[in-house]
Amino acid sequence: MTSRILHFRDVELYYGRVYALRGVTLELAEGETIALIGANGAGKTSILRAITGLSRIDRGSIDFRGERIDGRGTASIVDMGIVMVPEGRRVFPYMSVKDNLLMGAFTRKDKVEVRRSLESVLERFPRLKERYRQVAGTLSGGEQQMLVIGRALMARPQLLLLDEPSLGIAPKLVQDIARSIVRINRDDGVSVLLVEQNSRMALSISNRAYALTTGNVVVSGESRELLNDARIKEAYLGGAA
Repeated sequence: MTSRILHFRDVELYYGRVYALRGVTLELAEGETIALIGANGAGKTSILRAITGLSRIDRGSIDFRGERIDGRGTASIVDMGIVMVPEGRRVFPYMSVKDNLLMGAFTRKDKVEVRRSLESVLERFPRLKERYRQVAGTLSGGEQQMLVIGRALMARPQLLLLDEPSLGIAPKLVQDIARSIVRINRDDGVSVLLVEQNSRMALSISNRAYALTTGNVVVSGESRELLNDARIKEAYLGGAA
């Protein structure tokens, strides 16, 4: 039986007096890709912030590989192997592609392995190899997204959290990024928690999904089944057949 890598159990999170998450429970098995779908304000990013320690939960618990992590600092959580790619393509704009990637490995001391990781990322994203010496701020939006994902991989994550990787990116590059997420999960063995408003893309590349509305999970299940679920079609896929 596949082991559970993440257990998010009965979590409540408030910003002041306003709740962001109300009794949310979700699980992620080793080697899975899980999608969180829903509109802005549904609570998707709050889940990622809670996992990484950026937001302290008010009730419930969060376990990673059987160890409770809510209450830990963000640096400690990253050291455990949880790496987040935040929304907004936050590159270091005046640094080269190379130096941006190396920033992802700044805590690593194994120079030979860092070089191997760098080669692996450049093989995974050929566009970054073509622009290796280019200043990151001059890249297209899609290329910058590839760069921040590549930078996260340089930290050798066990669990990769992706917040809206397709936002504001040309459709052709969205397809490239979707394929890269599949390969990261399948070939590198990295578990992935994907937050996406592009619900069709998210459901097409994930194993399971949770649909959220105003801080609550309203539907969950196998992604291929949710693609054909009338409730999901109506609320998240524009009613498409």
